[in-house]
Amino acid sequence: MSNSTANELSPAPAKGKKTAYVRFILMVVVPLCAALIGSVLYLKSGRYVETDNAYIKADKVQVSAEIAGVVQKVLISENQTVNAGQALFEINPEPFQMAAMRAEAQLAQVRTDIASLQASYHEKQAEIQLANSKYAFQLKELKRHQDLLNKNYISMATFDTVKQNTDLAQLQLKADEQDLHRIAVSLGGSVDFPPEQHPNYLAAQAALDQAKLNLKRTVVTASLAGTVSVPPKPGQYLTAGQTAMTLVVSNNLWIEANYTETQLTHVKPGQTVTIRVDTFPDAEWLGEVQSLSPATSAEFSVLPAQNTTGNWVKVSQRVPVLIHLKAQQDAPQLRAGLSVETEIDTQFHRSLFGYIL
Repeated sequence: MSNSTANELSPAPAKGKKTAYVRFILMVVVPLCAALIGSVLYLKSGRYVETDNAYIKADKVQVSAEIAGVVQKVLISENQTVNAGQALFEINPEPFQMAAMRAEAQLAQVRTDIASLQASYHEKQAEIQLANSKYAFQLKELKRHQDLLNKNYISMATFDTVKQNTDLAQLQLKADEQDLHRIAVSLGGSVDFPPEQHPNYLAAQAALDQAKLNLKRTVVTASLAGTVSVPPKPGQYLTAGQTAMTLVVSNNLWIEANYTETQLTHVKPGQTVTIRVDTFPDAEWLGEVQSLSPATSAEFSVLPAQNTTGNWVKVSQRVPVLIHLKAQQDAPQLRAGLSVETEIDTQFHRSLFGYIL
């Protein structure tokens, strides 16, 4: 063999060594790395569960008038932030002012009637004293005429007249005593019964208090702090209980996250939640799992699924999870209904030999 031929065959061992090295990497190193990465991912999986089917929720209070009337003045504008107790709008107070005046007059009339009954009571007491005196006199007259009749000094007709007058005096005394009792009952049992405790007075006072309360209700105020929706217009007639606007409470926001049933294996109340709002992608909030719904969302629907049909297809159900949103300083203002992404840290860890809590 010539020298040129030997030089051409000499690179063969180096090429075979390189091929073996590549084969070792592909058949040993790469599978080991893949197995290692897969093991790490397996051990790390299951701790965090997340969903983008989540929304910010807030209490919504229906603001309504407790009395019927015409809106006279609107004191706020649309989408305005209000404080608790702040006046929102006013209803024309004139009919209720007149009702309060009538109730005051009725209360004064009741007081006058009670005073008149007290005067009648004292007057009747005097009449009873007079009737009692007449009856005592007639008893003496009857006794004298009885003695005279026994001695035949008077006729029977004269005696009957005296006896009748005595009976009439007795009946008059009884009638006056019954009338006095009636007046006492009308006064509440006694002339000394306080007028302020009389049933008629209490009824009139209650009517006056109700009239004043209705007058106070002409000014509708916010029960909680929040943001109002479209307010009513001046001149609009509102019936009692009719919704005039909606107040979205601003200081009590929470999140309703709808997780699939397979994600809730290790979710418990008290676990930490990381929250990202679609409107503010650069901000992050923290929350806490407050509670899990006792049933899936489908169970609360008007027409729940009938899984006994022949064309049944299994669908993964979602369970609402209530998440408490923790307050955060200098954070953007959140609004009810915004879409968010939630990630719950279940603190769950896997093992190559099974599950470990």
